[in-house]
This record gives sequence, C-alpha cells and structure tokens, in this order.
Amino acid sequence: MAPPISPPPVTAWQPDHLPAYLSNGMLGLRVGHLPPRYGVAMISGFEGLDPATGVEAFARAPYPIAGDVRIGGAALSDPHRAVLREQRYDFSCGELSTSLVLDGDDARAEIDIVTLCSRTQPTLALQETRVRVDRDCDLTIAAGLDARDVPGYWGETVGPFRWRSPGDLSSCGVAYDTEFRGTDRFDRSHGHRGIGPLTTCYSLRASAGHQYALRQFSSLVPQALHSQPHLQAARLVDAGRLRGFDALRVDNRGAWDELWQGRVVLAGASTRWQALADAAYFYLQTSVHGASPSATSVFGLAYWPDYHYYRGHLMWDVETFAIPPLLLTHPEAALGLLRYRGSRLPAARANATLTGYNGAQYPWESSLRHGHEATPIDGRAPATEHHISMDVANAFARYVHATGDLRFARAEAWPVLSAVAEWVESRAEASPRGYEIRRVTGIAETGTTVDNDAFTNMAAAVALREATALGQRLGVPVREEWTAIADQLVIPVDPDTRIIANHDGYRFDEYKGATPGAPAGLFPLGYPVDPRTERDTLRFYLGLADRYAGAPMLSALLGTYATRVGDRAAALELFERGYGDFVVEPYTITVEYSPRAYPNQPLAGPFTANLGGFLTSCLYGLTGLRLHPGDPPSWFERKITLPAGWDAVEVERVWARRRPCGLSAEHGQERARLR
Repeated sequence: MAPPISPPPVTAWQPDHLPAYLSNGMLGLRVGHLPPRYGVAMISGFEGLDPATGVEAFARAPYPIAGDVRIGGAALSDPHRAVLREQRYDFSCGELSTSLVLDGDDARAEIDIVTLCSRTQPTLALQETRVRVDRDCDLTIAAGLDARDVPGYWGETVGPFRWRSPGDLSSCGVAYDTEFRGTDRFDRSHGHRGIGPLTTCYSLRASAGHQYALRQFSSLVPQALHSQPHLQAARLVDAGRLRGFDALRVDNRGAWDELWQGRVVLAGASTRWQALADAAYFYLQTSVHGASPSATSVFGLAYWPDYHYYRGHLMWDVETFAIPPLLLTHPEAALGLLRYRGSRLPAARANATLTGYNGAQYPWESSLRHGHEATPIDGRAPATEHHISMDVANAFARYVHATGDLRFARAEAWPVLSAVAEWVESRAEASPRGYEIRRVTGIAETGTTVDNDAFTNMAAAVALREATALGQRLGVPVREEWTAIADQLVIPVDPDTRIIANHDGYRFDEYKGATPGAPAGLFPLGYPVDPRTERDTLRFYLGLADRYAGAPMLSALLGTYATRVGDRAAALELFERGYGDFVVEPYTITVEYSPRAYPNQPLAGPFTANLGGFLTSCLYGLTGLRLHPGDPPSWFERKITLPAGWDAVEVERVWARRRPCGLSAEHGQERARLR
C-alpha cells in the first residue's frame, strides 16, 4: 500500500497559519513553529468552568513539552533569535519534525525536534531535541511543563504535579522525566517559578560538531480515569522510560500502520484529492482513542483562542459524521465514543424528566463529566433542537449492524434505543394527519421553531424502527406504539411536486432555506422512500446548492447527492465547493466554514463534522453502503456513480462483522464489493 500523502514542509511561518494539531484521542496539542516555546494542551475528560458563561466546559492543561535552548546569551525564547528552517508533519505516523537555527553571539546551533503523542501509551507526549553547534560554547537545553496563561492552578507544587481546573470541577496529573544523550559531563538543575514553567536544565560546555539530545517523556492523566491522577502520571512516565523512547516511536508507527489499512483510496482522482482524503482520515483517527473517557468534540482535542465557542461540548456531529467512517475503519474507537453516551444515559433520562418527557432526551451540548446539558443559557437549541436523541440512538443501532455484537446490543444498545423510543413516544402528538413533532428547530438552526421538521421526523421514525427490530431480535418486550408512530409520523411533502419539504410551510427563499435538511434524512440517515421521491427531492435541493455550499456539516454531502441523480460533473464541483474549499494550508486542516464563501469567519479546525461528512460520503454515499442486519454483501444497494474523473473508491481493509475485508466500488459497477 502506498503511504499517505503528508503536507509539504513549511519553510516560512505566516501569522495566519493554524499551528499543527497533534493528538492521539486522549491528549491534544497545538504545537507551534518553535515547539518547546509555543503550544497549548488539552486532555479528554478534563473539565472546568467557562469564564464567559459559567457553564461546564473543557479546561486547558499545562503544556507538557515545554523547554528552551540557550547558547551563550541567546535562547529560543528570545524574540527573533531562532529561524525556522523546516517543519514537516508526517501523517503516516503522527510525528512533527522541526528544524531550527539559533544564532548566538559566540556560536550557531542547528536544532532538530521530533514531537508526537503516543497511540500505544495514550497519556504520553514525547519530544526529542537534538542540538549541534558550530563552535565550542556554553550550551543549556531545558525541558518541562508550562502553565503560563493557562486558567487554573497547581494543586500539588512538588512533583508529581496536579493541575486543578477553573472552578475546581476536575484535576489532571502532570508528570515528566528526561534523559540526556551525547555526554555524561553536564550540570542538571530544576526550576519551579510559581505559575511559570517547571523545568529541568542540562548545562555543559558543548564541542563543535558534536550532537547532544534531550528526550522528554510527559504524561497527562485526567481525574476522570484515576482518583490520584498526579501519582498515576508519574507511574506512566516511569513505564514510558522503561519501554524507551525509540521503542515507543516504533510502537506508535506500528499502531498507525494498522490504522492506515483503512485508508480511503480515490482511484483516478487527482493527487490533490487523494491528499485531502488522507488528511481527513488522519485528523479523524488522530482525534479518537478507545481509552478516551469522553467522546471527541467538534474540533477534536484542538484549542485555539479564536474558536473556543463550542467549549469542548459533545454534540450531534460525532454520532452523525464521525462514527460512521469509524465503524468500518476503527470500530474500537467508535465503541469508545458510544460508551461515553451510554454511560451518560442517566443524565439523558434526567434531562427528559426536567423537560416533561419520558425516556431519555440527550442534551444538545453535553458536558464532559456527567453528560448534562451545558449549552449557555442564552442558547435556544436545548429547548427545541431535538434530533440529537435520535442521532445517538441510530449510531448505537449502526454499531450493532456493523459488528454483529449481540452482547453490546443487549447490555448497551438496547437501553439507549428503548429509552429514546420512549422519549419519541412522549414527544410525538397524535393528530388527524398521523403523528406530529411540533415546535422544533431543524438542522438549519434558524433560531425559530417549525412543525414536523423533515430530518427530525425521519430520524425519529428510523430510531423507532431500529428499537423495535432490536427488541424483537433480543426477545424483549417492545411497545406496539413504536411501530404505529414510525409508520404515521408526518413527513412534509409538497402536494404538487411530491418533493420532501424541510418542514411544514417550507419556502425555498426563507432564511437558510437552502439547507438540505430533507436530503440529510435520505443520506446519511437512510430514511427509505421510493426512487422518484428521492430523485426529485435531491434535484430540488441541488438547485439551491449555490446558496448553501460553504456552510458547515451538510456541504460535504452535496457531492453524494449529485451522484445520486447521475450528474458526475456537478458531483466533482460540489465536492470541491462543499469540502475542498474548506481545507487550509499549511497542514491540510479542514475548517468549519469555507474561507471562500465566508471570508470573515475564523479559521477553526480540524472541524470533525466536515471531515467526517466527507469520509462518510466516500465510504457510504459513493459506495451505496447502508448498514442493516443482513449479511455484509447485502449492505450495498446502489449502482456506483462517482464524480467526474474518479474511477473507484477502494479500501484495503474495512471491518464487517469483526472480519477484515477489502472494499472496492468502481464507477458503473452494479454494486460495490467486499473482498
């Protein structure tokens, strides 16, 4: 298998560049062009109070791979003394390599830095700094932790260290250790300056042409995984030291080699499109881990000052756009994401009780610790955007279809599906038209409510049918009302054109009227309709695509809709405008809004819904794959139509009922094939 396409090396840093995002699904780092001096960190499950709104939110952690290099009187931390030669991100293994030059008064240092988050030891961040000087000089290399400008405070100030979040909602353990190579003649010292950096410094008289290396092992452990996270972090650092820096890098590469067997290959497409697919796959996989105590959020574990507005909350993006590709390529990670929702079922039940309904109503913005509603109080979505519960339930059903895991189905999926079905039963209202779900906000998020939002009602019908089918398969009692409601839920259809409307009273020229909410009910949701209704509905909303492309989430699906009406040229154009335009350099990061369509929006990424939506389009939309209880070959239900110039979608290994299979979908083929 050919290696994935990594971004080209960066040789000149620009102020508007997004720094590299390194993660393993447990740790998330933003690493700047001077890695020891510039970066931010997050840990899955680490939560504090948001200072602006007072709601529970993510909390930043101390930067675990801080440090400095000093030759004579010059240091990396001095403005303009260090010059970037090259920074290279290797998507094949998640390693960031940075080459710098530091000009001092007495010597010149060449500095090479390798940084990574270990996939096999998910609490560990690793960094090696290699220094070579051109003349004999005094050299100091430092490594440590930096909590400057990080909200919170040290709970324990003598190592191992414990960092407490704003509001004391949670804490994390932070520990590090170092090893120095190149000579055993050095002075080692430790520094701790209040909230400033915690450092270990190695000072020596360096010889010209000789290489010196400082290796750092850092562990961040959230309280969600250990009652004494600072002590456990120290233990895990020791375990990393015992395994060894080189062995950990080999292990990490092996784990990534395994993941890359699920690479989505776009045969016949341009190299650029393959690079976009590789980047989407990389950023999704690097943001998830089966050991993570909470699901990945809208931006994964990436933080940047101008787009903290989702506060790390968990939303419908994960179940709708991230889990589908993971079910086929990394089911262990999908299971970890779902178990976050399953373990928060009591909070969803309490939320339903608080809003006057039965069953479970999952919150619009879920907090990390307990799964409670965490939307700021001026937000309207918690009261009206109700499709989230069905999104969660349908994700559980898809996992059962993909894996065939009946133990999971009984113990974990059934409680969620049945509780959501109870909620739908209490939420739907009987009327002469059938059953209606009134006063909701749809995907367009207009700030107003409508009756019978198409996507919401479609999702409710699918969830009810999935709950009924699973209950019957497991031999547990199922309420007859669920089938009756699913069959009679009002799906708004224009009486003249027979096109599915976004909601009752829909007009294409209304505010955000171009949002393809009804098509999203067809794909990726999978609500069944007759071929003519599907074709005519997709054609209608494709006619509005010029007004919608560039907005978050559903833009990445537009190309799939074009293939389903047989327009290959439009499919390629809409994938370009609906996904390609969202990707920014230098690290091929998918942002929330297309900079071309929305030039005033911040460059916020990697945005999980957009990159997950593109992968879902490739793996499901273009291949005609729909997960259901039947045998895996029967999952493929459509003739293959691909964008212009694309010959096939191929994957070396997908997982189907826990068995590895190759996937091939060739343009013009009657059905895709599992090998």
